[in-house]
Amino acid sequence: MKNGKREHFIIDGYNVINDWSELIKLRDNLEFARDKLVDILTEYGAFQQYDITIVFDAFFTVRSESYEQVNENLVIIYTDEGETADSYIEKLAYNLVRQGIEVYVVTSDYAEQTVILGAGAYRVSSREFRKDIKKTKKKIEEEYMHNPIFLSRRELGGRIKADVAKKMDEFRKRR
Repeated sequence: MKNGKREHFIIDGYNVINDWSELIKLRDNLEFARDKLVDILTEYGAFQQYDITIVFDAFFTVRSESYEQVNENLVIIYTDEGETADSYIEKLAYNLVRQGIEVYVVTSDYAEQTVILGAGAYRVSSREFRKDIKKTKKKIEEEYMHNPIFLSRRELGGRIKADVAKKMDEFRKRR
C-alpha cells in the first residue's frame, strides 16, 4: 500500500480462464469458470489486501455494460456491446494510474501488455499471476489452517469471554 492507497489488479478474465489449466477444463460452462475465477480472486484479494477488477469481454454480445460489486474490494465488469475487454482495461488502468494508484494488469496478450506499460501500469502475465496465487494459497493454509485456534472445534464457549460464558450458562440453567 503506497500513500494509503491499495494496489489495484485489473484482470483480463477470459484471458486468465484460457490460460489456467484448472479453468481451461471448465470452459464448457463459462459461467462456472467465471465463478471459480471470482472465488479464487476474492480469497487472494482479501488476504493480500488488493483491490481487484475482473473484466470480461462482451464484444460479441448485445448486452450493455454491467457492473457487479462482489465485495468492497472486488468488482466484475462485463463490457458494453461492441467494446473489448482490452479497451476497457486500457481506459481503467490509465484513469487509476492518473489517480496515483499502483496498477497491475493481468493478461498474457502481448499487445495489451505493451499498451499497459505505456499507460504507466505494470503488466503481469496470467501464468506469473497464477504462481503468485498458488504461493498465497499456501501461505493462507500455513497461517490459518495449521493454526491450532482454527483447528479446534467451533464452539461458542471457546470464542467468548469467561464472564459472558458464565452468564449464558446461568441463563440456560434457569430455563
